[in-house]
Amino acid sequence: MNKKKSGAKVYIAMVIVAIIALFLANPSWLPVSAELKESITDAERSNLIFTHDGKTTAAQLVTLALAICLVWLCYQIVKLILKLIGKRGSRTFTVTEMLTGLLKYIAVVAAVVWGLTILGVDTGAVLAGVGIIGLIIGFGAQSLIEDIITGAFIIFENQYSVGDIIVLDDVRGVVRSIGVRTTVIEDDGGNLKVVNNSDIRNFQNRSRVDSLAIIICAVSYKSDLRKLEKLMREALPGTKENHPELYLSDIRYMGVDELAESGVNLKFSVYTSEETFFQARRALNRDVKLLLDDNGFEIPFPQVVVHQG
Repeated sequence: MNKKKSGAKVYIAMVIVAIIALFLANPSWLPVSAELKESITDAERSNLIFTHDGKTTAAQLVTLALAICLVWLCYQIVKLILKLIGKRGSRTFTVTEMLTGLLKYIAVVAAVVWGLTILGVDTGAVLAGVGIIGLIIGFGAQSLIEDIITGAFIIFENQYSVGDIIVLDDVRGVVRSIGVRTTVIEDDGGNLKVVNNSDIRNFQNRSRVDSLAIIICAVSYKSDLRKLEKLMREALPGTKENHPELYLSDIRYMGVDELAESGVNLKFSVYTSEETFFQARRALNRDVKLLLDDNGFEIPFPQVVVHQG
């Protein structure tokens, strides 16, 4: 349903753009007075320059309004098309999101330049001046340029996409958007962290492969290790069915991890997706605890012994 609505919006916007373009090409069709129509036509023929008294005419203002509407509608059409294309997959969505952000800046620049032309400003001289000023500002905006270039490499090298879970420094979260300058990460608490693209250097992408939830569980030194390992070989196959929405494999007994001070540490693991990593780890703790309890294996815990003199 939403796809149909988006497609309808595109068609409607294209029709409006076509109508505005026709009005710009044929001012005589505008629903205004004959005098104003003639003024708009004269203004367009004279390259839409200032009148001799230096004041802006009504014809220029009408043409300026139509031009701004045309740029805005073209931006909306391309934005909707990119949105429809972006629904095909996370990779495509990431690219289209970045292009949409870049398109916004292009639309503003195009509207400003076209508007100045309509108002009679020599845009060639303006652009030349802007180029010199931009060169000066560029030396002070190296971090901005670095953000843009880094963002482009992140997209084209497919380092991560919108929807991926990444670990950056002390933040683990879902990538919500990748812009021209910044990346937005949402952590497990719903907090948004905005990071400059140039600051994203050492990170982990946790969504490309299955995650491995690992726990360490101790048993008493009095436990019969041979009997326990035989139990694991018999009980662990089929444990994937305990939590099919969390586990991607059966629970695996990985062996004795450490001979600790108060018990023998055993390692268990299960494959899961990164989205359900913490839920799977909690379920793994519970399943191992119940399995040991049901078969009489004691999990050691700190105890205080009091001697009475």
